[in-house]
Amino acid sequence: MPPPLPAPTGTPYRIGLVCLGNICRSPMAATVLNELVDRAGLASAVEVTSSGTGSWHVGQPMDTRAAATLLAEGYDPSAHRAQQFDAAWFGRDLLLVMDDDNLADVRRQGRGVVLLFRDFDPVGSGDVPDPYYGGPDGFDEVLRIVERTSIALVAELEKLLGDGQRA
Repeated sequence: MPPPLPAPTGTPYRIGLVCLGNICRSPMAATVLNELVDRAGLASAVEVTSSGTGSWHVGQPMDTRAAATLLAEGYDPSAHRAQQFDAAWFGRDLLLVMDDDNLADVRRQGRGVVLLFRDFDPVGSGDVPDPYYGGPDGFDEVLRIVERTSIALVAELEKLLGDGQRA
């Protein structure tokens, strides 16, 4: 059973996704989650953004392998530009990090509701594996994790926000 979502602090409900460099895992998750939020009619009620704890890729588009994996499944990754996480991100209702190292890095920078992304995964828990140094299979695995976790997360958002939030 997933943890309860924190109550909204305003509209839209703001979710920040965090990984290391913000070019693979968190932007893949943001792209998928934004698409599913839109399909659920919650686009005006939920804002999803992503960042990385490191600064190496700030301003860069998504890793080409991550983008190709998303494109092959009908998602549009073209708008993504890497951002670095900082204390201002704690203004979001919920921060979801991709692994235990990201969790520790984020929690060192401030206070807020910070959970692992896979806390909402109906199949498993723990880290979203970092595909950066591997082959294409790693990106496919990340996409499978991201899709099923995002589906579960949207179901929780629908419960939290209700029909009154649909556009």
